[in-house]
Amino acid sequence: MSEVPFPRAVTGARVDRLPSAMVPARATMAGRYVRLEPLSAEQHAAELHRASHGDEEALRIWTYLPTGPWPSLEAYTAALREQSAAFDRIFYALRPVEGGPVAGQASYLDIHPQNGVIEIGSIWFGSTLRRTRAATEALFLLIRYAMDDLGYRRMQWRCNAENTASRNAARRLGFRFEGIFYRHMIYKGKNRDTAWYSILDEEWPELRAIFEQWLQPENFDARGTAKIPLSQMIQRRKTR
Repeated sequence: MSEVPFPRAVTGARVDRLPSAMVPARATMAGRYVRLEPLSAEQHAAELHRASHGDEEALRIWTYLPTGPWPSLEAYTAALREQSAAFDRIFYALRPVEGGPVAGQASYLDIHPQNGVIEIGSIWFGSTLRRTRAATEALFLLIRYAMDDLGYRRMQWRCNAENTASRNAARRLGFRFEGIFYRHMIYKGKNRDTAWYSILDEEWPELRAIFEQWLQPENFDARGTAKIPLSQMIQRRKTR
């Protein structure tokens, strides 16, 4: 995939308004279509395991993630216990508001509160969440909480440079491409070149308004298909 980094001005300007220096809370976030629940192995392991290990299609979730899949529910539960106990990452399980089991996961990572830098990652959606407005809203809620409520200056997205789906998702959400770190890490015995994307604080208000417009119920037909694609709305502002 060939992408050109989005041009931004390099500046050493004084930062007059410092970030809040607050870490995101392990608290439920609720939107119109999805609820983000702080990860609990006891509550979520069985449902998340079913969504991510239930068949061959589900197992493809782990192709580009640095860990997984796991050989058993017991092993997966142990991994989730480690995730929920982590101090440097904050994990959430994703549940559709309309009901049913949790069917996806996302996290905050690379958190630098004093500098106002944060990332969302470890993102995967089971088949019932994939390509739904609930999945998009889950990521919007994570970005909004960090940028609006906590006053972060930079939201990051990084992924394996060969992961076309993740790179497409970043662009669809309004993240701007910054470049590639070549031979950035080794995962599962393989080289990983990492593609970096970001949203900066001055870019976020326009993006927030686009998300809010796209998520309005009237933008969806009876089957839940968006009448105006989010990518189309984002594309209108991409070159500005």
